[in-house]
Amino acid sequence: MTTPRKERTGVLLSRAAALIVVVTVVGLLPWLSGRDPALSVLRARSAEQEPTEEALRAIREQLGLESGPVTLLGDWFGAVVRGDLGRSWVSGGEVLPSVLSGLGVSLALMGAALFLALVLACALCARTLIRGAGGTLDTSGGGGTGAPAAALAALPEFLIATLLMVALSAWLGWFPPYGWQEPRHLVLPALALGIPAGGLLGRLAEDALPAVFAERWVELWRSSGCTPGRIGRAALRRALPAVLPQLGLVAVGLTGGAVAVETVFAVPGIGRTALGAAESQDLPLLQGSVLALVLLGLLAGLIAQTARRWMLGPGLRDASLSLPARRPARAGRLRVAVPVACAVLLVVVIGWGLLLDPLYVDTAARLGAPGGAHPLGTDALGRDVLARVGHGAATTVGIAVLVCLGSYLLAMIVGFLPALASGASETANAVPPVIAGILVAAVLGPGSLGASIAVALVSWPALAAHAAALVQETRAAGHLTAQRAIGSPPRWILLHHLLPAVAGPVARHAVLRLPGIALALASLGFLGLGAQPPAPEWGLTLSESLPYVERAPWAVLTPAAMLLLLAMLAVSLSTLPAPAAGRGPIARVRARALRPERSTAR
Repeated sequence: MTTPRKERTGVLLSRAAALIVVVTVVGLLPWLSGRDPALSVLRARSAEQEPTEEALRAIREQLGLESGPVTLLGDWFGAVVRGDLGRSWVSGGEVLPSVLSGLGVSLALMGAALFLALVLACALCARTLIRGAGGTLDTSGGGGTGAPAAALAALPEFLIATLLMVALSAWLGWFPPYGWQEPRHLVLPALALGIPAGGLLGRLAEDALPAVFAERWVELWRSSGCTPGRIGRAALRRALPAVLPQLGLVAVGLTGGAVAVETVFAVPGIGRTALGAAESQDLPLLQGSVLALVLLGLLAGLIAQTARRWMLGPGLRDASLSLPARRPARAGRLRVAVPVACAVLLVVVIGWGLLLDPLYVDTAARLGAPGGAHPLGTDALGRDVLARVGHGAATTVGIAVLVCLGSYLLAMIVGFLPALASGASETANAVPPVIAGILVAAVLGPGSLGASIAVALVSWPALAAHAAALVQETRAAGHLTAQRAIGSPPRWILLHHLLPAVAGPVARHAVLRLPGIALALASLGFLGLGAQPPAPEWGLTLSESLPYVERAPWAVLTPAAMLLLLAMLAVSLSTLPAPAAGRGPIARVRARALRPERSTAR
């Protein structure tokens, strides 16, 4: 049996391994990509200079590229220990000041976003807390569903940033759309990062509180005359240790989301610096930026674990505080109608758009408003927006289905090796999806293949953890012990008991994550790391129309609305209760695994 101390040590080792793997991959990027790094540096320094052999040889000698990747990576590791991140291959300046400058901006942005997230989380779970403290909360499963919090948690940061820019900057003019000169520039980026993080924390807290109020001590305190305020504070303290570990995942989401948000609002943070360094193949600056981003996530996770141990105290520090699972409520008509309505609307718009040509250019109708000829208007090149949205579904949703299938198959393989599943999941969870996209795009180049691999790398851990939990639970079941006792062969047990018990629930879990995978692919397309022009991919279409948001908001809002429908579909499916028949230990494991830990689009 694994002790809590060994488990914590394993988590720290896996996250340290993630840091080493990420930095090593970054150090080997010029050689992994198959492109000549000297040529990339020459073009970044001067696009007009002729790439002669003499010029390329001079750059190789200056940067020490002739010594090979292993020597160069070893020298970089040694310099990092001394506090030296080297010099930029493009500008020639020291990397450390640039990283510290971008890190300071990102820390200010993430701090404001985390504050807003905590305020939003408190607001989302306030009703449940007040009703539970007053004794009016139905703790049998009929309480709050957490749908509003889950809806906010499912929205990708780049989509929220786009909608905020359209509504509060382009239409109302309340806040500036770009820059980082005054406190007003902080508001929109902090909201874009804080809203999904607050939705995630609020969902987890709202899900944990009813189980706390169902415990016997609450009724004892209430019968003893304790005030609702005191009961509420005690219940909140009881539920917080189960939520605090998720702050590490929220921090990972903030670091990944910061890349997209800083790009949208032109914020000179560490995420935008990393993206620019990847595009110019400025290896030292990219290494320093990625190192800073991953360290932010690791540090936040360590702080969250420390806070949890402090709140539990010495007596409960090593105890398991898993709260009892809530019994699911029956699905009402509205909760069933929402996913059906979202799916029907998506099918109608996509089917209509597939009848039109997404690549036909009508220069006379550039940025045209919606009308009879173009029901949803045209973009900056005069292409029909409805046609691009319809055909873009094949790229966005079609590839998401393939990624989901690949993640499911990998999770089923890894899930039967619980030790490997735990360590690999922790390692993958320490890397934000956008960072994986930057690294894969630097190796394979921007495109749908690289984006698919990047999203797949961070999509399978949750499924693998679910599969591993089901495997462990099923192997410990009494009927399998009896099967072994009567001499049933392991292969027969695997095919007739283990696989049926694991394959179905994990497959349903994978289907629930399908819209989130599509949103993650769209976010990479939005950053230029996924599908390339003229492909009608939703994220790319949104990115191409963003500079014209003031003149043609419909070109931005249409792909944003499609992504929003996908998010609503994911939320409505995830909040549907499990079938009534699934009330056994396997169903409880499935319910715990399906609780949202991190949004795939960040």
